Amino acid sequence: MSTKFVKAFAIAGTLALSAGHVLAQDEKPRSLDELLQFVKQGQATEAKQNRAREQAFARDKANQAAELKKAEAERASQEQRSAELEDAFEANELLVAAKQTQLKEKLGTLAELFGHLTSTAGDLASTLEFSITSAQYPGREVFLQELIDKMSGSDKLPSIEEIERVWYELNREMVESGQVASFQAEVARPNGDKVEQKVVRIGVFNVISEEGKYLQYEPSKGSLEELARQPSGPYLAWAQELAASTEGLHRFGIDPTGPSGGSFLAALINSPNLEERWHQGGYIGYAITALGVFGFLLALVRLVYLSAVSAKVNSQLKSDKANENNPLGRVLKIHEDNPSMDTETLELKLSEGILKETPKLESGLTLLKIISAIAPLMGLLGTVTGMIVTFQAITIFGAGDPKAMAGGISGALVTTVLGLLVAIPTVLLHTIVNGRAQRIIHVLNEQTTGIIAEHTEANLRK
Repeated sequence: MSTKFVKAFAIAGTLALSAGHVLAQDEKPRSLDELLQFVKQGQATEAKQNRAREQAFARDKANQAAELKKAEAERASQEQRSAELEDAFEANELLVAAKQTQLKEKLGTLAELFGHLTSTAGDLASTLEFSITSAQYPGREVFLQELIDKMSGSDKLPSIEEIERVWYELNREMVESGQVASFQAEVARPNGDKVEQKVVRIGVFNVISEEGKYLQYEPSKGSLEELARQPSGPYLAWAQELAASTEGLHRFGIDPTGPSGGSFLAALINSPNLEERWHQGGYIGYAITALGVFGFLLALVRLVYLSAVSAKVNSQLKSDKANENNPLGRVLKIHEDNPSMDTETLELKLSEGILKETPKLESGLTLLKIISAIAPLMGLLGTVTGMIVTFQAITIFGAGDPKAMAGGISGALVTTVLGLLVAIPTVLLHTIVNGRAQRIIHVLNEQTTGIIAEHTEANLRK
């Protein structure tokens, strides 16, 4: 096979591969002539396809030119419309400014009037929001807020009826603040139950239920709630009397801070009573109380005993015969039993008798004195330990709540108060009991000295 023939065959094979998509997969050339024929057919097919592509490209180019012209026309139209809208906007701005100037000129002094009306309506709305009269007349603050929103706009003015209603609400609040009125309302119990009942409103200060319980008005809920803790003392009895009455004058305890939220009543009912204060002292407070009770009973027992002994000694002073039911009688009995004893021995015997009677008379006095000295020290101990606990809480939670810190310090000082309350009466009782005992001992010494003097004088006469 010649070299030229091989090159021609390679070129024919390459052309056959480039046009292979025309041939069927199962169709194979049987000779070189058929191969050349297939190549010629592939070239013709490719030329036809290329012409179709060129025609499609030409059509697309024409369409793109048409679309470009269309987009350019749309852009020009939108630019023209934008310019028209800008002109209209500028014209409207000028018109709005002119209208606003015209509105101000027409309003004149009414603008100042509406400003005062808006301010008054705002103040009245804030007052009515927390006023307990809103429990009887709900919805007033809603109207006022709508009126304020309306007057805040520059295109709306209040009507005569709305202005008159603001004036009416002002006068009604003023009148209701000085009246006692009853009405039906829903009351929430501390346990969560809600009941419909008659309530009595005392001006703008307090509201009580038909049972005479103090109520509080919750502005956020617009409802009445019974206080979990009621005021102590005669206030509840006065409230019950007022709730049951229909006319006349009645005593009642009002909260002067009621119109501003009732802070005084809240502070009053949240203040711990005596029992709660006592429990704040803790175990040291209980120990001080027990010590004080013991000291008081001891002083009372000794006072009763010394009073009885003093009465018997006074009776003995009036009698010529020694009675052994009292210390003086027992001392005098020594002289009666030893009438002929020498003076020195009799003096020693009588002194011995007084020494025997003295411990009975002074019994418990030392213990009372110790109690009066220990009670304040125990109170100081309780205060120091309470302050330690308080400062530990401050270390953990910080001092951001002065109310909680003051409550801890107040509780710590309770033991000091208890200690002083025990020490002061105990000192007074010790003084009284000791005075009674010393009075009896003084009578014994006085009578003994008189007996010795008489006995000495009798011996001298002999």
